[in-house]
Amino acid sequence: MPFTLPSGPPVTFKARLHDARTATAIGRWLGLAMAICFATGVVSHYLQHPPGWLADHLPSRPYWGYRFTQGLHVASGIAAIPLLLAKLWAVYPRLFAWPPVRSVLHALERVSVAVLVAAGLLELFTGLLNTFQWYPWPFNFVPVHYALAWIMLGSLLLHVAVQWPKIRDHFTLRSSGTLALPESDGPDRRRLLLGVTAAVGAVTLTTVGQSVTALGRLDLFGPRSPSHGVQGLPVNRTAAAAGVTAASLADWRLIVDGPSPYTLTLEELRAMPQHEVILPIACVEGWSKSARWTGVRVRDLLERAGGGPEARARVVSLEAVGAYRVMEMGRLYAQDPLTLLALGLNGEVLSMDHGYPARIIAPNRPGVLQTKWVGRLEVA
Repeated sequence: MPFTLPSGPPVTFKARLHDARTATAIGRWLGLAMAICFATGVVSHYLQHPPGWLADHLPSRPYWGYRFTQGLHVASGIAAIPLLLAKLWAVYPRLFAWPPVRSVLHALERVSVAVLVAAGLLELFTGLLNTFQWYPWPFNFVPVHYALAWIMLGSLLLHVAVQWPKIRDHFTLRSSGTLALPESDGPDRRRLLLGVTAAVGAVTLTTVGQSVTALGRLDLFGPRSPSHGVQGLPVNRTAAAAGVTAASLADWRLIVDGPSPYTLTLEELRAMPQHEVILPIACVEGWSKSARWTGVRVRDLLERAGGGPEARARVVSLEAVGAYRVMEMGRLYAQDPLTLLALGLNGEVLSMDHGYPARIIAPNRPGVLQTKWVGRLEVA
């Protein structure tokens, strides 16, 4: 690939495998990983921040749904990182092509590549840091991450459209299109792809155990180990971080507001019919684990306050500040018999860090919406 920069001697890239077939072979898997990551990310976003028209239609079943989709989201995002780096290695000589713009189509191609690379790198690496709850940037992660996902999707579709002739020529193992590629590159290309596959497998297997219980022993680099934590369950936000203390709970009462409002002490709550469910806590960072919860059904509390079978719920936490201090619960969640105001965890009274004296546990919900330290429940 000889060319001349604006000044200086000609530059020639002599390394092999910087070709369309290698780029397409890696791009197939990168595109699949990004598609899965995007789709599951949209699911996660709308479960966390549903618009009003959707809130009552979000399904509470299957109860393990969010655990599956969010685990897949984080796993596919982590797998996409070595794939994106390998893809960039395969095509980086094209960044130095001269002249930089040869036609309108070529300009579109370079713009799509620039936006795709920038959005892809920022999206994947900020997402990775989010799994560790590390935010070394001044912007709000959630809306920026969501917006970047759409920018990345748009630039990816534009890039595929511009590059489609080359992708089509090299998409299958036997196709070679109009380009005569050296047969001697075949073994090296297979070794490269095998190495990339090994890298993807390594980063996936050593992190996916945080959400797949059967692979828990391989969870070497995941930010959370589901097997460690208070009462056998990890904790993201402690009572101290939320500003909840034993002194602030000394005179705790649950306020249930609605057409027929009432209050309950902890002893009165425990005297009500108790139900036991096995449900997972599934956090947006990717980790999840099932646990045994006991408590009072939310729909029973809402019914007593005058809420009918169509009632929604609004839950208010005692924590002083927090983006999810007030949580809205759609009708299907509020009326599901698995949705509890939980008082116990794994046969024990809730610890402070797990939301003592009472917390929400519901099926198919992000962990940030399983509100802890509940002080108020409203018929909505």
